[in-house]
Amino acid sequence: MTPQQLVEFGWGLANTETKEKGLIAGWSPQEVLNHPWVKGFLTPNGWNSTIESVAAGMPMFSWPFFAEQQTNCWYTCNGMETGMEIDNNMKKDKVKKLVRELMEGEKGEKMKNKAKEWKTLAGEATGSQGSSFKNLDNVVNHVLLRKS
Repeated sequence: MTPQQLVEFGWGLANTETKEKGLIAGWSPQEVLNHPWVKGFLTPNGWNSTIESVAAGMPMFSWPFFAEQQTNCWYTCNGMETGMEIDNNMKKDKVKKLVRELMEGEKGEKMKNKAKEWKTLAGEATGSQGSSFKNLDNVVNHVLLRKS
């Protein structure tokens, strides 16, 4: 993030006039995504933060920079419909509009509902009868333990 991008983003947040309704932190434990007051999450869409957002049912402001982040961003914004992409040339007025849309708008409400659906699906897949659990169990048994 360039200094100019930081300034534009910061002023965009400040102009939303959501005083005492926002927090910017360099790092936070993933548990914060489960807090009922948290309504959105700014992420570069790295694999870990994307999975954590899905598991928490949290809509995302997606701001990818490199590697798999571009693909994850595209999928969360277009396939899953749980993200809003922040362009690298984003200006403060657009940031303000996106934050307001997520917090109060129709698209934001749709994203929240989709995020809840994906949270449910992720929970089912990772549960003891889910596909992810079964596939991991198969890998352990067949590859590591060499069971047939």
